[in-house]
Amino acid sequence: MIDGTAGVRGHRKVDEALLDSLAAIEAADPGRMLRHTASAGAQVRESAALAAEANLTSIAGEGRPRAVVVAGQGTAARTGDILATVAGPRCPVPVLAHRSAGVPGWVGAGDVVIAVSASGRSPEALSAADAAARRGARLVAIGAPDSELESVAERARAPFIAVPRRAPARAAIWGLTIPVLLAARTLGLVKITEADIAETATRLDADAERCRPSAESFVNPAKSLALDLAGSIPIVWGSSMLATVAARRFADSLSANARYPVVAGALGEAGRGRVGLLDGVYGALSEVDRDIFADPSEDADNDATRLRVVLLRDGGLVSDEETIEPEPVAVEERRADAVQEIAERRGVRVSTLTAEGGSTLERLASLIAVPDFASLYLAIAHGLDPMAVPAMSEMKDFVTP
Repeated sequence: MIDGTAGVRGHRKVDEALLDSLAAIEAADPGRMLRHTASAGAQVRESAALAAEANLTSIAGEGRPRAVVVAGQGTAARTGDILATVAGPRCPVPVLAHRSAGVPGWVGAGDVVIAVSASGRSPEALSAADAAARRGARLVAIGAPDSELESVAERARAPFIAVPRRAPARAAIWGLTIPVLLAARTLGLVKITEADIAETATRLDADAERCRPSAESFVNPAKSLALDLAGSIPIVWGSSMLATVAARRFADSLSANARYPVVAGALGEAGRGRVGLLDGVYGALSEVDRDIFADPSEDADNDATRLRVVLLRDGGLVSDEETIEPEPVAVEERRADAVQEIAERRGVRVSTLTAEGGSTLERLASLIAVPDFASLYLAIAHGLDPMAVPAMSEMKDFVTP
């Protein structure tokens, strides 16, 4: 669920009325990023079926690995963070998301490398797969069919999960994540059931329906969040390990889709320095400027750019004693309450999204879905095509041989 207090909205640069026109939204989204994002539930179901068809049992024959490395870049690497979160703090082996070329120097025959690339052409995933094969590590590769990554996996006689590429990688996070989780389940590292997968897909379907383009802003949580962020500098903090992964995913989406600056991280980081941002030049109003009787809607006429705190909360749900410790959850929830009160004392508006669902995977999905849509609506409201990101294309041209 989402709860947002009325806040500063950048009316000077944002066409708020545009978000309530279905025709205007469709015209502003020629790459159909909203439709791709709405396919998240379908991605879960499809990739689960594709993973079931792959011969993953071959990686389990040697027993529990010493460590698991999930190699890739961008969204692909984020799947490693999700695996670490779903596996939880009691996972018997370390899980590392590796974003550089090759693999860490300590990787050897006792380890598992999962190379992930939506296109199957990522230099990081390709070099990691090749290095894993040379060092005798068990390898699983996930990516587009008939790609270079599939060829590397075939040469290494390693399982390959072919996930069709129908959208940019940033809109295909669930299609890449589910095979990673199921590979880890084969290794005995995560407890994820078919019911968990089905419920997660249903959750994503329901959130896509709530965030559909035809739903007006006052009943659409993603449009509402986008308008709350407009004209502000967002700070996104997660109250738990799970919520922090969602916070960093939101930062990825805001940067790529909306081209929006953002600070993201864990509430623990906030308590150790970053909360000072609330007293900075974009934070607290001076006593002269602060008017306790002012109408919040009049803030729209204020030219000053302000911070906007987004709290992603995952507290109070101790559904699995193997993965969630009650005491740390309580500590993080108290910290979230404190940050919200400190921000509001300074006139900094706060939006809060609370995780819903039973399993860790479903709760994570509930914290990712609405922000994903919000990043798209924020782009559209600013007149930006969320599909086309010229700077990203130029960067690839510079670094690709």
